[in-house]
Amino acid sequence: MAQAPVISAGGVANGAAFGQSQVGVIAPGELISVFGTNLASSTAAADSVPLSTNLAGVTVSINGTLAPIHDVCHLCVGGAGDQLNIQVPWEITGSSAQVVVTKDNTASTPSSVTIGQTNPGIFTVSSGVGTAIAIFSDGALAAPAGSIPGLSTRPAKAGDALQIWGTGLGAVDSPIADGANSLDKLRNTLVKPTVLIGNTSAQVLFSGLTPFFGYVNQVNAVVATGTPSGNAVPIQWQVGSVTTTDKATIAVQ
Repeated sequence: MAQAPVISAGGVANGAAFGQSQVGVIAPGELISVFGTNLASSTAAADSVPLSTNLAGVTVSINGTLAPIHDVCHLCVGGAGDQLNIQVPWEITGSSAQVVVTKDNTASTPSSVTIGQTNPGIFTVSSGVGTAIAIFSDGALAAPAGSIPGLSTRPAKAGDALQIWGTGLGAVDSPIADGANSLDKLRNTLVKPTVLIGNTSAQVLFSGLTPFFGYVNQVNAVVATGTPSGNAVPIQWQVGSVTTTDKATIAVQ
């Protein structure tokens, strides 16, 4: 008999911020990571769009609805644990949900999570901490010059516009299929976050989906005059009472 997958306690997390985000909360359209043991037998990534709901013999259901799978990773967490990166289906409703991983036709015990309108997290180059994915129009990252081998980096300054990538900002103003990209049209989030850089509000120009990834939010914001300088200035999204971690940072001169 096949060994059943096991989702770790607290093993459902924001796919950008991981443990730096709200624990056990998901939002429609969000990229989430599921951690546990025996969740996958191999490592594989989706190679087509829309994302499939079955990858390498793995499926994930949320309240019975199959979720699009971006990738599955076997023994990639401390050499012993598995990680699945999936999109929460847009049609999920209610206040709570049961997450079930099925591998080779054997299902896990359900893991209970809370459904929120939003569950924001900002992507970084390293598991929710450190240099944020905050990009200039030319593709360079807002990080200390030369700090990341192979990538163009430079500090931001007042007046610069940055594209900040994250997930979990919730519903958008035009329907989109689960697992699809947003190349067909511009989609705005119904809730627009406040952007804080060193606790200084930045002007938000756009909050929506990136064209290529329907589960990735893009927030364009302008660095304000008076923003603190430094190589590791916190950059955060604030939605209602929830503020993302101050461990995601950019460089400001």
